[in-house]
Formats: sequence, C-alpha cells, structure tokens
Amino acid sequence: MLRRVEEGCIVSILNYHQKRTLVNVKLKWVKDSVLDSVVAGGRELKAGSTLVSIIASQSSSGLPIYHLTTKRGQLGLPHELKVSTFLRRYPNIFEEFSCRDSAGTPVPWFRLTPETLEFHHEEVTVLRECSTDIVSRLRKLLMMTKERMLPLQTVDQLKWDLGLPHDYGSSLVIKHPELFNLVDLPDGRVGLKLLAWDHKLAVSHLEANSTRGNGTLMFPIGFTRGFGLKRKCMEWLEEWQELPYTSPYVDASHLDPRTDVSEKRIVGVFHELLHLTLQKKIERRNVSNLRKPFELPQKFTKVFERHPGIFYISMKGDTQTVVLREAYNRNQLIEKHPLVLIRETFANMMKQGFLDRSRGLYRDTNQGAEEESLTSSFVGETRGTRYYSGIDSDSNITLEFNATS
Repeated sequence: MLRRVEEGCIVSILNYHQKRTLVNVKLKWVKDSVLDSVVAGGRELKAGSTLVSIIASQSSSGLPIYHLTTKRGQLGLPHELKVSTFLRRYPNIFEEFSCRDSAGTPVPWFRLTPETLEFHHEEVTVLRECSTDIVSRLRKLLMMTKERMLPLQTVDQLKWDLGLPHDYGSSLVIKHPELFNLVDLPDGRVGLKLLAWDHKLAVSHLEANSTRGNGTLMFPIGFTRGFGLKRKCMEWLEEWQELPYTSPYVDASHLDPRTDVSEKRIVGVFHELLHLTLQKKIERRNVSNLRKPFELPQKFTKVFERHPGIFYISMKGDTQTVVLREAYNRNQLIEKHPLVLIRETFANMMKQGFLDRSRGLYRDTNQGAEEESLTSSFVGETRGTRYYSGIDSDSNITLEFNATS
C-alpha cells in the first residue's frame, strides 16, 4: 500500500523496515540552475581538447579533415554537426589551410595555432607531473570491479572524466607492466586488467574522511533550495543513513539486492566513482556498462533519482549528467585538480575564439593551396590503435562555457 506524503515523496508504509526490505521511496526532481551551469559547455570542451590531442600527437604539420572526421566517435559531437564546422568555430585554436590531393582538388587541413601549441605543451607538463595520481585513479577504478578488469571501450568512455591522457594506452598502460596488462576477452574485445592490488588504495573517500568508526558512515546531504523534503521522507533518510556502509572495494555478493543495505552500497560505489573523476560529474549513459563489473542489480542508476541530496541529475545538453553535490560550493569545485585548472584555461580560449569569430574578427584565411609536400608528412591516416574505440553520441551541442573570464 502506498501513501502519498504531501508532495515531496512517496513512501511504502508496509515495507518500512530498513534492514529487511527496499523501501519504495520516490523523491521529486527539482531543477538546480547553479549545478546546470557546471555541466554547460562540457561537450564542447571535451571535443576541442580531444581534437587538440589528436592533431598534436599525430602530426606537426596538421591533419586533413577526412582523417579528423574518422575520429568523431571520440568527440561526443551530435551527428548533424560536421567536424569541420566545429573546428571553424574556434579559429584561435585550429588554423585551417588547404592542400591539393593527387587529383589536384584542394582538401581542408587543420593545424594548431602557436597559442594552442603553447597551451598543449603546458597540459603535457601537468599530465606528467600528475601521472602518479592519474595512475592511482585508474587502479582504484579497476579495484572496484569484480575481476579487476574492464574492457578498453568502457575505460575509453570514462577517460576524460578520470583525467586519463588521450593516449593513455601508450603513455600509462605500457609504461607500467607491473600494474596493468592487456587481455583478450571472449567477445573479441581487449580488456585492461589490474595485476597488483594495493590495500592503501582500497579506502574510499567516505572512509578516509570519516571520524565514525562503527561502520555506519553517512553521506553528506544537501538539497536544491525549495526542495521541500517532507517528514516521512526525512525519517526514512535518517534511518537509511544509519545503515551499515559497504566499501566499494570489498566483495558484496552476500548482500540481498532487494534491501536498503544493498542500495547504500550502490550509492557508495557511485559516490566513490564520482570522487575519482576530476570534476565530480559523469554522464549517466557512460556508467551503463558498469553493471556487471561492479556487480550491480538491474536499473541500478535509479539510485541517482532516489538520492537527490547526494546526486543531482542535470538535463543540460540533451543528456543526463550526474553531479556530486558535496563537491561544489554553488558552481565552483571545492577542490580543483591541476588538470581542472588547465581545462578552465582552455575553456576560456574556446570562449574567446568563438566570440571573436562571431564579431567578425577572423577572416577566411583559406585562400589557396599550400605545398603538396604537406601530404607526404601525414603518415598512416587510417592507422588505428587497439587502445581506442568509437563512442557515438547523438546529443546536441550547446554554445555555453562554464569558465572564468
């Protein structure tokens, strides 16, 4: 029997037994414009940064558009938006020129501007300085899985959020043979397997920052202004918080998925995963492949909706992005990783380039073909790598940036 408790939530009265059954609670979604601003512009930032990495890592002379187009699956751009159109929006970052092909037809090429090259060198330096931290994040992600392994395709979906370099396969994995190994999976894919367990890393953020030692760790809670949490929901939440906490780094196969104790473990898994990300947010669809590796029940992402005081689901950009509330003071990250500061710098560059182009400050410099010899400098245009996998996106792009002026 369900009873509506005013307008804040629905509680199953007959099943109001925290330790035995899963309480049927439904909390309303309330828009949070401040946290929505955290998500705005994220897709453009990811696409632009990825294109910079692709061009910088594969050629010093630039790359033809037909090669860059083959990488669109890594960019997260909507299908209707051409890669060339996106590149031309930011002429201060991507310089366009043309080069004739063997038939004499001008082909658009793109290279990085001097300003962007300088930025990229700074980014590489920061990545190098943070390599130990980035490796630890990847190790902790694999330690949370049942088999200490994830398909590379799944890691690819998370690499931007975790701060992994674009070429993490060659820049991190191969350089640490004592930690990682590439394995062939039964379905033909390649997996990344962790070889060494580290007990020092097997401590969640909640455990490391808790002063309670009785196993009933409580998650930081905060609600959107005007949420109006009602009494029965508050009672349920208070009891739920007192339930035993199960670390995401221990075997939880003994837990009954129909209980609130199991649900608290699921919340703990994603609380930890979000803390592993640089900006404490992640697209909901990018965690869909984690159900089996993390030993989660069907419809496990419902915990995002059932616990709006811990997670906020932003609908910005025609997708759903899960934001960890406790990590933000309004729209500012409380703790900023050095790579976040680098991304903010690049977001400002993109914003300035887009505005300058809109004001007509850039003219079309693609007036003629350059030396045909440039074609020979581009080697292996269709050459692939086993570390990458295409990740398609049909989300619409927005022209907003959450960056400092």
